[in-house]
Amino acid sequence: MDDYFSIDAILAENQRVGCRFKIDIADMGHLGGGGERDITRSNTLQLPIWLVYTVVLSDWADMIMPPAFGSKVRNALKADPCSVRLSGLVGAGGLWYVFGKTIMEILDKKQEMSDLLTNTFRKRLVQVIDQAQHFNALGPAGGVGPGGDSAQSFREGLDGTERELFALAQEGAKRMKRWYEESDRGRR
Repeated sequence: MDDYFSIDAILAENQRVGCRFKIDIADMGHLGGGGERDITRSNTLQLPIWLVYTVVLSDWADMIMPPAFGSKVRNALKADPCSVRLSGLVGAGGLWYVFGKTIMEILDKKQEMSDLLTNTFRKRLVQVIDQAQHFNALGPAGGVGPGGDSAQSFREGLDGTERELFALAQEGAKRMKRWYEESDRGRR
């Protein structure tokens, strides 16, 4: 991975992914954390993605697509990307996009994964920015009402990258409002 010093990349590379082995490998059963001495053909092990690179690219195993990118999730994202809670699909702070980029590097058909990540991000970005400005306009209460904190609920469904953009958009809206109010005083 190119992001050697990126904490997000490190977390994404430690996600576990299923691998179905094509060959027998002696004395390596411990890789999956089990009690087996050997890995046998058609064993399925959950391995960290950094190790999956080696076993898949060496043609020792095939990667099993993680559920976060399975057909059910892909179909839901194609239907309405904004309705999917990306934060619940992967661990490590909900870094779905970073994990997807990591998975994409292993795949033979990279374009399909690239299109999924790009289209999802583009369609959700509009809502992220819009909601950040909306909740900022509500003031310090931030959308607290009888139904609970709706701003917090919205943020909880976002991927880690989207949460960062949400916070940046809110900060930008606050600064813009402050600048407008300060420059408006000077005209009076």
